Amino acid sequence: MSSRRARSRQSTSSSRITDEQINDLVSKLQAVLPEARIRGAERVSAAKVLQETCNYIRSLHREVDDLSERLSELLATTEASSAQAAIIRSLLK
Repeated sequence: MSSRRARSRQSTSSSRITDEQINDLVSKLQAVLPEARIRGAERVSAAKVLQETCNYIRSLHREVDDLSERLSELLATTEASSAQAAIIRSLLK
């Protein structure tokens, strides 16, 4: 076997994640999802946890966009040189 192939196999085997590690990561992910906390200890598939994670991230993006828009609107109605305007501009960065 060539040394290149041997290095490749070593690299692949040492970088593989185990089922136990995946289960641990899914459990940790489930613990930070708001919907999962409501459910408590109910066992949910990894696919469901990942789906809920994607949905939660999308909702956070929408919330950030909404808040940015609201801050922009507030900035438009605030005197440009005021301390309030400076705070709003710093939040929009």
